[in-house]
Amino acid sequence: MAFDFNAKDVFEMAKQIERNGTKFYTTAAAGVTGDAEKKLLLHLAKMEEKHEQTFADLEKELTEKETTPTAFDPNDEAALYVKALADTKVFFDKKIDVTSMKEILKDAITAEKDSIVFYLGMRDLVPGKLGGQRIDDIIKEEMAHIRILSKELMAYK
Repeated sequence: MAFDFNAKDVFEMAKQIERNGTKFYTTAAAGVTGDAEKKLLLHLAKMEEKHEQTFADLEKELTEKETTPTAFDPNDEAALYVKALADTKVFFDKKIDVTSMKEILKDAITAEKDSIVFYLGMRDLVPGKLGGQRIDDIIKEEMAHIRILSKELMAYK
């Protein structure tokens, strides 16, 4: 059975990935001992929260066609599928090495890169008429986050 995603589905995944990122950074912040490291990680968590809000704002701009369900789903199982997909692809629960800020930042960069790869794949699954081009907005946000994380990582080398 073929299933096309619409832009709303992808924005829902993007918001869930940002929530997962917030959890990653707050968990890491709780485990580090340095005040500067804790402050940075909490700042990164706030950035994830802002990204979630950015995606929510972008989602509000979607047209009716871009939010129209692509399959009959009386039990709202598509929403559960979308959440499960987001939860298992980027910033999923894993052990965080809080003994090394460099490792935390490397893990974060890897997760952000994974998110970009994920969104590039999703872009191919969202037809243009269902808002496929909107996914580029999400990718640009994630690329900006990689630049920030890379700058922070260079400060620790």
